[in-house]
Amino acid sequence: MTDYTPTEFMITLSARALAGERIVFVGVGLPNIACNLAQRTVAPDLELVYESGVFGARPSRLPLSIGDPTLISGATLVCSQADLFMNYLQAGRVEVAFLGAAQIDRFGNLNSTVIGDYSKPKVRLPGSGGACEIAMHAKKIFMILRLKKRAFVERLDFCTSPGHLRGDKRERVALNIPGAGPQRVVTDMAVFGFDKESGEMTLDSLRPGVTVEQVQSEVSWPLKIAKNLKIAEPPTAEELRIIRQELDPKGIINQ
Repeated sequence: MTDYTPTEFMITLSARALAGERIVFVGVGLPNIACNLAQRTVAPDLELVYESGVFGARPSRLPLSIGDPTLISGATLVCSQADLFMNYLQAGRVEVAFLGAAQIDRFGNLNSTVIGDYSKPKVRLPGSGGACEIAMHAKKIFMILRLKKRAFVERLDFCTSPGHLRGDKRERVALNIPGAGPQRVVTDMAVFGFDKESGEMTLDSLRPGVTVEQVQSEVSWPLKIAKNLKIAEPPTAEELRIIRQELDPKGIINQ
């Protein structure tokens, strides 16, 4: 199990980022696999929170949606969505949230609403759901998405979820955004952090075999590169075994 796919790299690095965390707000798909991998490796006490109203979930299989009944498997609490948002998210009890999107800009602002003009879009996306509130109220935000130029854009077609806005901390204060905002973006080619002063995305580490030039070719703005740029540790045999045999035995994530 020494060979791995870019998707497995992304899942593994996302899971490792949750070491030491306790409560994570998670969606289905890649974030869900990453969080379940973290439960089985670096964060055995991790509590999974789903916006449909589930706290402390341990899904017995990969859920098809946030309404999938498997989410209540071994759950600590099942409640209304309103109660979950009010008593956990907006009360500041969510330590980390994993978000995805169709577009992200250099300050970690996200678009999951439309591609193109809002009134006549080329593509109408699912919209915010709870993503806007999650981005504002979770103590910190991690993002997981594939590195493509159409996704890493200079300017969003629509800002669904605020990141560091224009890099101005005063904007976040004026909008009464209590969370610290985006802290990490994990992709299939590299991992990014955010500069504490400017709020701008910074290239922190590369997947083995990937170059800075390859990453830059998929990003629509001149990248800020960390002084101590690293090569990320590849997935271990045990991490790959858990992904392939326990979490995704049908190989859906790599299709």
